[in-house]
Amino acid sequence: MSTPRTDTLKAALRAQPLMGLFALLMLPFFTSAQVEMLDQVVAIVDDDIILASELQERVQGVRATMESRGVEVPEDDILIRETLDRLILDSIQLQLANLYGVRIPDQQLDESMTRLAQQNGLTLEQFRLALEQSGQSYAAAREGLRDDLAIQRVQQGNVMRNINISEQEIDNFLATEEGEAMTQPEYRVVQALLSSGRSEDATTVAAKEKFVDAVLDAIQGGTPFEEAVSAPGPYTFSGGDLGWRKLSDIPSMFADVVPSLSVGDVTKVRSSSGFHLVFLADAVGGERLVRQTDVRHILIKPTEVLSEEAAEALAGDLKYRIAAGEAFGDLARQYSDDIGSAAEGGELGWTNPGQMVPEFEATMAATAKGSVSEPFRSEFGWHILEVKDRRDKDFSSQVRRNQVAGYIREQKYQEELDAWLRKIREEAFVDIK
Repeated sequence: MSTPRTDTLKAALRAQPLMGLFALLMLPFFTSAQVEMLDQVVAIVDDDIILASELQERVQGVRATMESRGVEVPEDDILIRETLDRLILDSIQLQLANLYGVRIPDQQLDESMTRLAQQNGLTLEQFRLALEQSGQSYAAAREGLRDDLAIQRVQQGNVMRNINISEQEIDNFLATEEGEAMTQPEYRVVQALLSSGRSEDATTVAAKEKFVDAVLDAIQGGTPFEEAVSAPGPYTFSGGDLGWRKLSDIPSMFADVVPSLSVGDVTKVRSSSGFHLVFLADAVGGERLVRQTDVRHILIKPTEVLSEEAAEALAGDLKYRIAAGEAFGDLARQYSDDIGSAAEGGELGWTNPGQMVPEFEATMAATAKGSVSEPFRSEFGWHILEVKDRRDKDFSSQVRRNQVAGYIREQKYQEELDAWLRKIREEAFVDIK
């Protein structure tokens, strides 16, 4: 039966040695009494063996990880049994990695070691020194991480192919209360209140509102919100950062205006308490407008036959012929060297920012709607392009669907992984001594 403690133990076992590596830095050297039966074989796993020294080291690492997290460590027999099971599974998976020809390049390994060091607030060199000062071998830790990465790749290769997520599954989850809560936008709102009671006369209320309007104008003119509301004046604001909140958790007096604000916008709200300045500091999950461009182009590639100068001249001549009335699409079909778009008259369709190479992006942005650019060079050759149209497309629905798909995939992945691990364990030859 699964309990919070055994679940934590399993998490610690999965985390060793990748996430628990830093905890090992604090371990003392083993005494001779602690390393009893160090070199004896404790298990045979297919073509591999597990030594008592490996088991002892892993048990100590798991124990250190759980203690560093303030979790109660289970009885020794449970800890040893669970740890040995994890070593057996690791051995099976590493043998599969060898069978599949999985290799972790040194560059990828170095990047992973750097990230691991950063997670512990250290540079890679500091991490290496910390390991060595505690008696650990940096080279051994590095190779241990290589094994972890190989196991991850084997797991992904065997598990991901069994995971399929249908559009209907996404729709069904979005319709649930959990799905709605997960995909609801979140806002970080800062508000400043200038109190105004009902007992105040009209002249005082008007003076306060005039002051608030002046502060609002200053913020909209570029003065930082915090600086504007804390500047010396006849009145003092109160309030502060409301933190990250979903719309349903935002005070009702602000809930109607916040979704209409863009990040960095500020607005005035009147309530029974007085005048509020509501500033949207940040937001996630709301409307995602992307400026798209409908574009087509002609590409002329310099070759051994067509020199650089001749390619540029041809692009210029095509630009002149289009300006003189010839159809862009017809010239693209005849002259363009972009095999992906030439047959379609040079059509690239609606493109998103960052989709094209920098030179193409810059020229496309500088070209007016309905206009043809001057010839320009990219790594592919000489281009001319026509901007046919521009639009702002809202990708918020797709972002939400991708978020839900990722959540469902994560849930399915763990289920499929557990099933696959049970399968390979059952199929392996394991002799525990």
